[in-house]
Amino acid sequence: MKTYLEIYVHSEGTAPSQIKSQLLNLGFQATKGNYDFVYVWDTDQHSVDELVWFADKVHHMLKGHHVFFKIETI
Repeated sequence: MKTYLEIYVHSEGTAPSQIKSQLLNLGFQATKGNYDFVYVWDTDQHSVDELVWFADKVHHMLKGHHVFFKIETI
């Protein structure tokens, strides 16, 4: 299972390089293509509650940085 993350930065917000560093610390990997980052789960057996908990974690990390994000888990 993978969680994909797309980031929309604001010119008055935190620098993209700083956002990248924080996301890498959460376990994301930078990627090219339709998404900016991907998180590879250890198994496909995670519940919806766990996925929402992880999205909350991403939200908390990005709060105050003036960015929007889109998250998708497949």
